[in-house]
Amino acid sequence: MDYQFKDIEQKWQQFWADNGTFKADNSSAKPKYYVLDMFPYPSGAGLHVGHPLGYIASDIFARYKRLKGFNVLHPMGYDSFGLPAEQYAIQTGQHPLVTTEANIATYRRQLDQIGFSFDWSREVRTSSPDYYKWTQWIFMQLFNSWYNKDADKAESIAKLVEHFEKNGSAGINAVCDEEVLSFSADEWNAMDNRAQQNELLKYRLTYLRESTVNWCPALGTVLANDEVKDGFSERGGYPVEQKKMMQWSMRITAYAERLLQGLDTIDWPEPLKEMQRNWIGKSTGASVKFPIEKTAQNLQSATHFIEVFTTRVDTIFGVTFLVIAPEHELVAELTTPEQKAEIQAYIDQTKKKSELDRMADAKTVSGAFTGSYVRNPLNDELVPIYIADYVLAGYGTGAVMAVPSGDQRDFLFAKHFNLNIVPILDTQDITTEADPTKEGKYINSDFINGLTYKEATAAVVAKLEELGAGRAKINFRMRDAIFGRQRYWGEPVPVYFKDGLPHLITEQELPLLLPEVDKYLPTESGEPPLGRATNWKHPEGEYELSTMPGWAGSSWYWYRYMDAHNDAAFASKEAIEYWKDVDLYIGGSEHATGHLLYSRFWNKFMKDIGLVVEEEPFKKLINQGMIQGRSNFVYRLVDDEGRGTNTFISHGLIGQYKTSPLHVDVNIVENEVLNTEKFKKWRDDFANAEFILENGKYICGVEVEKMSKSKFNVVNPDDLCQRYGADTLRMYEMFLGPLEQSKPWNTNGIEGVFKFLRKFWRLFHNDAWEFKVSDNEPSKAELKSLHKIIRKVEEDIERFSFNTSVSSFMIAINELTDLKCNNRAILQDLVVVLSSYAPHICEELWVMLGNEAGSLSYAPYPKFNPTYLVEDEFAYPISINGKTKMNLNISLSLDVSAIEALVRANADVQRYLDGKEPKKVIVVKGRIVNIVV
Repeated sequence: MDYQFKDIEQKWQQFWADNGTFKADNSSAKPKYYVLDMFPYPSGAGLHVGHPLGYIASDIFARYKRLKGFNVLHPMGYDSFGLPAEQYAIQTGQHPLVTTEANIATYRRQLDQIGFSFDWSREVRTSSPDYYKWTQWIFMQLFNSWYNKDADKAESIAKLVEHFEKNGSAGINAVCDEEVLSFSADEWNAMDNRAQQNELLKYRLTYLRESTVNWCPALGTVLANDEVKDGFSERGGYPVEQKKMMQWSMRITAYAERLLQGLDTIDWPEPLKEMQRNWIGKSTGASVKFPIEKTAQNLQSATHFIEVFTTRVDTIFGVTFLVIAPEHELVAELTTPEQKAEIQAYIDQTKKKSELDRMADAKTVSGAFTGSYVRNPLNDELVPIYIADYVLAGYGTGAVMAVPSGDQRDFLFAKHFNLNIVPILDTQDITTEADPTKEGKYINSDFINGLTYKEATAAVVAKLEELGAGRAKINFRMRDAIFGRQRYWGEPVPVYFKDGLPHLITEQELPLLLPEVDKYLPTESGEPPLGRATNWKHPEGEYELSTMPGWAGSSWYWYRYMDAHNDAAFASKEAIEYWKDVDLYIGGSEHATGHLLYSRFWNKFMKDIGLVVEEEPFKKLINQGMIQGRSNFVYRLVDDEGRGTNTFISHGLIGQYKTSPLHVDVNIVENEVLNTEKFKKWRDDFANAEFILENGKYICGVEVEKMSKSKFNVVNPDDLCQRYGADTLRMYEMFLGPLEQSKPWNTNGIEGVFKFLRKFWRLFHNDAWEFKVSDNEPSKAELKSLHKIIRKVEEDIERFSFNTSVSSFMIAINELTDLKCNNRAILQDLVVVLSSYAPHICEELWVMLGNEAGSLSYAPYPKFNPTYLVEDEFAYPISINGKTKMNLNISLSLDVSAIEALVRANADVQRYLDGKEPKKVIVVKGRIVNIVV
């Protein structure tokens, strides 16, 4: 029977599901191997061919590791909370759960048909209460913890309280708010509970604070920086403004140094690690306090100085102005009446820009003078205070000391506002731009004149510390992570408010379930959608109305896979100790400074409090490249008045006409040839289309773009599985190119992979398509071909070079076909080797070879024997009078005379000679034999 891939694939997918073939054991004696994919958000569009790329690679590796004797955990689930489902709910009134469930059903069907070896018994969904119960529980552990700098780890808040009760605040070295109180044990014990809880909130790893956020009124939610582009929401294109809100935050900054150091211990792509290093942004410098000059306009200031962090404290005598963020808490107080209108206008303008836009725009010079001044703490000179959008309130102190001679942005600002530019080094050239050199000796710099950079830096820091005006400091660019969204479809925060203070619910009250609401919009008074819930109230106060951000549930999900149905813990101690961490993680680099950073943060915290055993969650990470769309175009003829007609010009002829290109559905194009009849049915307005053809065909234009429904270049894996089968799709996606590289999708080459699998199937069958294999001893040539592919595939998979394996498979099958190989011993090992790539066809052939159904997944990978690759024979081309007549395998150990004698004696050679006696026999050892007659 010919290769009936549809029947075969359905049969084995059902078998795997019915028999739990890929179910992992939490207590196996085998060595463990944990292979993980970044789990998908189940969108309504389902999968296109770009999505399974990483899944196919991880599945090949997982299947291979099983063959190599490992107990493999290869799970899958869904990151199922998110804004898209909520937006759809707002538009349709349908509960997000309904659309999410429908989308998950589509994803599951598509994933199953590609033949992944997932352990579906461990499936997780972040929106399921039995999952988010534990997300809420982890939040509670963070709330009940603080970071002890001396121990360099998180500790229980109860331990901090115990210290306060015995010693007061003395001796505490914590990551905490700037404005913590100093108190004795007696003073602490005399405080009422409200005052104590207020103070503890300044130490907790998750806490409330007023933050500047990207607020989108139309969506009614706070957006992350990567969800905002050019002042508008990426989803929907709605205006976004900067707004101050009381928000939950997490002290990821407590882990900044450990997050940085941990990068040296993990096998991740260097560009991704560099992205995290830059995001964390460690810098060594100094903190400097600039005293505020008191004027009639800013009387009664509670704060007497503006603090800045600088990596170039040596340049302090070149400071000619100070810049603070438009959102800085002192702006209103520092603004004089004369400057109020200008300052307010500038603040309003800044609100329209996202923080990313503000940081990226290095060319536009803008700002406004507050009317107030500070004094340089080292020379007492007055320094004007400006606001400018290139300074962000949440970065550092929200203020910078401007040195226009050494910083180009400050230089442009000074030129724009006609401010002084003071050279501070005798080597500086500031004729046309700033010069940040550290070479030369200092000038115009008081007591450091004549010193070098290192000498000057040490002297300035010492002086600042002597005056109490500054100190040496290590700073990190990374900010604490905002942990709240004003939307519905997310995890409720397990907190209620009583007398204005947050309190945790009890563990017995978990999970705090999402309540029903009549609409998924903010309330008329501006509260988040949860404010619409009726009878949703804690017995002692009001629940928090924000929900957790999208990254909450994805920051620990790999642990839930270890023990997915545990009701008593997020995962058992035994399961965690067995699986430990993820050995291989595959996913996109776009998560570098989001999910991957937050996951490392939560993992380190959970290690600190004894919940997990490893410091880093993901040992090895691979970023798969993107599969880009290959768009096709038709060319509409445009009339003399510029209007489009219903006539379409083939690509090679468009130079002769005035045309307009239109995207066309790639699924009605094959090898760039348009199916014109399908085109007419594609859209009603094309029903009467006419075509100007080339050689009887309509040839489309081609361009590589992002795969997108709007460009009609989305290729659905369902269609390809239906037409060619899942095994063909799996191998073809790997064949397209190296896993880490982006590459354009081109369906044109898939036919070749399908033909290869058919040729492989044919090895096991005779000309009548009857299954027929022999039990003869394999020939040397057959063994050589087999062991070449055993070694090649093993090496390729271990280094994740899947595309080169596919090419090698094709070569091996061609060799065995030429050898007319149908030897059971050869073919059975070949089935095992190929099974990671094309599991369905291999499962079928494995059983046909007489093996037990389902045993292929755990069969031992064939052992490579190098002796079969040692060349001890050579196929000599035998020529008569210079014309090659045949090849003859002759041992390489024979000398020239023995080779000549063997050739002369060969029956086929004698038949070619037809009784003639050779005049001469020329033997070039290891090359050729030429007989002259």
